[in-house]
Formats: sequence, structure tokens, C-alpha cells
Amino acid sequence: MKKRILISNDDGIHSPGIQALYEAVKDLGDVIVVAPAGEQSAVGHAITLSDPIKARPIARPDGFHGFAVGGTPADCVKLAVCALLPEKPDLILSGINLGPNTGISVIYSGTVSAATEGAILGIPSVAISLGSYQTPRWETAARVARQVAQQVLRGGLPPDTLLNVNVPNLPAKSVRGYRTTRMGRSRFVEKFDRRTDPQGNVYYWMDGDLELLGDEDGTDIIAVREGYVSLTPIWFDLTHRAALPAVKKWNLKWRKP
Repeated sequence: MKKRILISNDDGIHSPGIQALYEAVKDLGDVIVVAPAGEQSAVGHAITLSDPIKARPIARPDGFHGFAVGGTPADCVKLAVCALLPEKPDLILSGINLGPNTGISVIYSGTVSAATEGAILGIPSVAISLGSYQTPRWETAARVARQVAQQVLRGGLPPDTLLNVNVPNLPAKSVRGYRTTRMGRSRFVEKFDRRTDPQGNVYYWMDGDLELLGDEDGTDIIAVREGYVSLTPIWFDLTHRAALPAVKKWNLKWRKP
């Protein structure tokens, strides 16, 4: 029986990254694309509750087909699995994202959130991102996506785990290999550029730099910088277990009003 593969992303169904991903895996099974109708980068794991979610069929001569969804990446996966697809997929691939999703970016990423939603639904899920915003080498990331997809289709992933893959923006022959990594500790140092529109209204344009925190050996950030493909298994329990004893020591007592 042919494997069923669902593709999604956060850059939108018309992005070159999702087309590259489709081309890389289209012969590995029955592939369908369910992705946002437009840009949904950095929306995190937002879901739509107060508005209807529209899904428009997409079919191209090259076989690329599926639905353009008026919602977030998490919406797309929920809708695909629970309403649009006749059967549960065997694999969910999210990407290929333009730009890295390493370190703290994982929290904001719609690409990672689509894969997270798949893992929540019990489906092996992988997010794939390319480590640059300029002159993307889609062919390198596509080659990685295919290899990883084949591996996951053969052996699956541990329960309650999604795989976050980050690919250096290098020619395939220059990639140094794969590294299994942890999520790097980092934060964004934001800068807000104050501007004024032609009507005199003030608005702000956000920019910023990534600041590394602590030891980065063994992290996704360093692996990509050193020319390796980073493979980071992620679990969506955000509990900081090392901090539990400190909070327990508070020994708070409830005082009834």
C-alpha cells in the first residue's frame, strides 16, 4: 500500500519552498498539499476559533494538488487530518521554510507548529527549514527532505516527538553531514524602527538580532553554522522540570476569603 504524505508550511501554498518539497517526495507515496493561502510566518501555534476557515482546491498540471486554506499552519494540519483527507496520513512534512528555525525561533515558527500539530495528532511529523533568507539553495534542502522522509517512513519517530530539521544554505557537495542536536538557547534583541505613513500615522517596523545564551556546543545553531544538517527531536511539553523544586519550596498556602 502506498504511503500517504501530507505537506504543509507557513510561507504559503504558492511559495517556492513547498514546491521544492513536493518535487522531492512526490514519488514516495500519495502526496497532498494543505497549506495557508498566504504568508503565515511567525504565527506560532495559533489556531482559528472565531472565524470560518475556508479551503480552496488547488490543482496544477505538474500534479501538485491540495487545498489553499484561509488559516494558520496548525489550522491546515487540523483541517486536513480531521476533515479533508479520507484517511490519516502516514507522514507530515512542513516546509521547506525560507530561513532557519533554530534556537528560540522554534517557539515562533509556523513551520514547526504545523509539524507539532501533526505530532499531537499522533502522526510522524517533520519540519524542514533552510538556513538563509537570501539566494536559497532549495535543491540542497530538498535532497535532505527526501532522505529524512524516507527514513521516517521506514522507521517512524519516537512517540510524541516531531523532528526539526535545519539545512545549511550550501551546495549539496559542501554539506558536511548530519548532526543530532538540541535546541540552542537564544533570544531576539528587537529593534523597532519608528516610521510615519503618508497620512501622518505612526507605525513601527520590527527588526532584530539573535543573541546566543550560554554554551552552544551540540546545538542546532552551531551545527548549521558549521555546515551540518541539524536534526532536533522536539517534544511539546514545556514544563521546566529542573525548576519544579524551586517553586515547590514556596509552600504557598491558600487563604480562603
